[in-house]
Amino acid sequence: MKLISGIFPHILVPALFTVWLPTGQAAAQSAAIAPVRGEVTEAGKATPLPGAVLRWLYDAAEAGAPVITTTSDAGGHFVLVRPARAASRLVVQALGYRPDTLAVPVSGAPYLRVALRAGAELGEVVVTDRAPAYSSLTPANVQMISGRDLTKSACCNLAESFETNASVEVTTSDAVSGAKQIQLLGLDGSYSLLTVDNQPALRGLAAPYRLGYLAGPWIENIEIIKGTGSVVNGYEAISGQVNVKLKEPEKTDQLLFNAYANDLGKFDVNLNTSARISPKWSTVLLLHTDHLGNRVDRNKDGFLDLPLATQFNAFNKWKYISGKGIVSEAGLGALRETRQGGQLDFRDTGEASFTQNYGTTQATTRYTGYAKTSYTWPARPFQSLGLLLTGTDHDFTSRYSYGYQTLHTDHDPSLPAYPVTNRSSRTYDGSQRTGQATLLFQSALGNTAHVYRTGLSFLYDNYDERLTAGRSYLTDTPASVEAREHRTRRELVPGAFAEYTYQNSRNLTVVAGLRADHHNLYGWQLTPRLNVKYDVLKNTVLRAAAGSGFRVANPIADNAAMLASAREFVIAPGLRPEKAWNLGGSATQYFTALGHPATFILDYYHTEFVNQTVADMYTDPGIISIDNLQPGGRSFARSLQAELQVELLKGLQVKGAYKYLDVRSTYGNSLLAKPLTPAHRAFLNLGYASAFDKWRADFTVQWFGQRALAHITDEHAHGTGHVYAPATAPRYALLNAQLTRAFKRLEVYAGVENLTNYRQPNPIEGANNPFGPTFDAAMVWGPVYGRLTYAGLRYRIE
Repeated sequence: MKLISGIFPHILVPALFTVWLPTGQAAAQSAAIAPVRGEVTEAGKATPLPGAVLRWLYDAAEAGAPVITTTSDAGGHFVLVRPARAASRLVVQALGYRPDTLAVPVSGAPYLRVALRAGAELGEVVVTDRAPAYSSLTPANVQMISGRDLTKSACCNLAESFETNASVEVTTSDAVSGAKQIQLLGLDGSYSLLTVDNQPALRGLAAPYRLGYLAGPWIENIEIIKGTGSVVNGYEAISGQVNVKLKEPEKTDQLLFNAYANDLGKFDVNLNTSARISPKWSTVLLLHTDHLGNRVDRNKDGFLDLPLATQFNAFNKWKYISGKGIVSEAGLGALRETRQGGQLDFRDTGEASFTQNYGTTQATTRYTGYAKTSYTWPARPFQSLGLLLTGTDHDFTSRYSYGYQTLHTDHDPSLPAYPVTNRSSRTYDGSQRTGQATLLFQSALGNTAHVYRTGLSFLYDNYDERLTAGRSYLTDTPASVEAREHRTRRELVPGAFAEYTYQNSRNLTVVAGLRADHHNLYGWQLTPRLNVKYDVLKNTVLRAAAGSGFRVANPIADNAAMLASAREFVIAPGLRPEKAWNLGGSATQYFTALGHPATFILDYYHTEFVNQTVADMYTDPGIISIDNLQPGGRSFARSLQAELQVELLKGLQVKGAYKYLDVRSTYGNSLLAKPLTPAHRAFLNLGYASAFDKWRADFTVQWFGQRALAHITDEHAHGTGHVYAPATAPRYALLNAQLTRAFKRLEVYAGVENLTNYRQPNPIEGANNPFGPTFDAAMVWGPVYGRLTYAGLRYRIE
């Protein structure tokens, strides 16, 4: 909270003087003789100064006389009674101006004109507190990860921002590329809408590596919204929304420098710098680079534990605040990233290198831009009009070594055919051009108990993908090869939406929304959503949510991890868009424990798919078959979570949570658990901060239950009497710790991830024969490289 000159001098100073000396003022008024009148203005401008304080100044001989004060009104005018004892000097003060002392005639009723000169401005008064992570005000179930929470771990990028959070799981996609994905309510990150400053971002073909495209020091806070949320943000959110708020130009530090290094040889460097160019204009420049050039193979399987990688990332944001209702913001970003993984001996020297040793390469170039402008009616602060524009240009290339088998007969038909392994490379290249526009109007019906938002939107998505596997079939023709390898899609989606909010100012909030979008490929799509919040008691909040979501899957990008395996992609024609219903709710209880605030929250959500693009790795382990949900089949996700947050002792924060997930789909006529999703998870975080935050210590334990696996060597048993039971990964726990020492402008931190050095025994199946039919680096369920130690520093100028 910041208090600056403006309303502060008009209200606070008179209130202080009035409360401090009411008795003296009353006595003086009863003994008044002839009042002094006048006006107070700003020197050189003749602008009235309301809220200026005037008081009589007595000589030493008059000590003990009652103090008489008054304040100037909205026009700068004042009336000040005289004391019973003679006084000839008057002190005039106003915040932000130099005080003045005037000589006043002892007799008569003079009219004074006082002109005060501007002086030093009042410094900001900053009041800080640790707000509850779960808001009691929002109608949706929203959890906040604050900027302070982000410093509890290394937090080099968005993927590492959830390590001290129980709601979102972060998983490693495969043991070759090092990419990470999030899960919310048991569903992959593609089913949760990722927004940056409440605008859709990092979607589509960016999904496989998007968590690495936002640097941790760029982030102000993160909002996790469970359920379908608001129709204003679009139709794609099915399991929820993750909104990342970047640093604001007018509020962030003038300078923040962050450096990080770990014992794998990776380093990260971040530089944020902001400038207040004028009272109306401000800007912030966010720079990031990271690099890993060290070849590490701790588990001795002949493969790099993490890919060699280099990233350069920049983002520049400008903001204009007119002071008369207009706020404009614009930003530009650019990213370049390269990765190289695979066997230790792999070097990218051309096509031949991919058949000599197993290797992978990825290169991404990405440009983004946005502009948003809003106007708020000065006399109607609840009414506003906004225009939001975004654009993205995303290009990437990738190549994977690939082995496949053909039947060979040695040209003798009498001899049995036998498989021969062929070495080649598999490439996956793509580009995405996206433009989005939203026009939004908000106002009230009668009063602010009834608020509505309505608007128009337009989405343009142009996809161009090519997946080549280096293999051919006897029936191939140029047309069939082109149809199999080349995928293009252009989406034009105009839409309209409306949302109504009722709030009775006591205990009930209802948000009902509906949007209608016309998809050029799939026709009209209706998306209804409802959120209800009811305060049963002062500290007891119940929420309920229901709604639908709709998205067009990107079958290769959504399953890019499987490219690091011997599996062949088989994509069925005629894929339909995915659609699902999400219903759920939560109960939040705020209370006091041991004299400190505490929060307990229990939530349950059920997601039921009407149609889903199902990636089946069970039915034929050598193939990833991507098709629509079978007729009569089911696909659903159930999520139950209980969490307790409490301050046990002064400075000691404790968060504990348990989550149960039941995520299943129909694979080959069998309803089976989704691979790599743990049914049970427990979480504990202890955070201690000493006085003035000089020392901070954090300790986190994450426990994972068993999860289903789809090994490439398994066979899915069909038929009567056969019940297929997928293999499961063992239970395990991860322990992380970090210690931070803060100085005036400098913070130094060091930490350890995976204290017990736990590792998945064989993260890569068939590592000794990467071109064989049993090679699979995508069944990753645990840590690959074991214990990790790191250190870093943050230097800031506020």
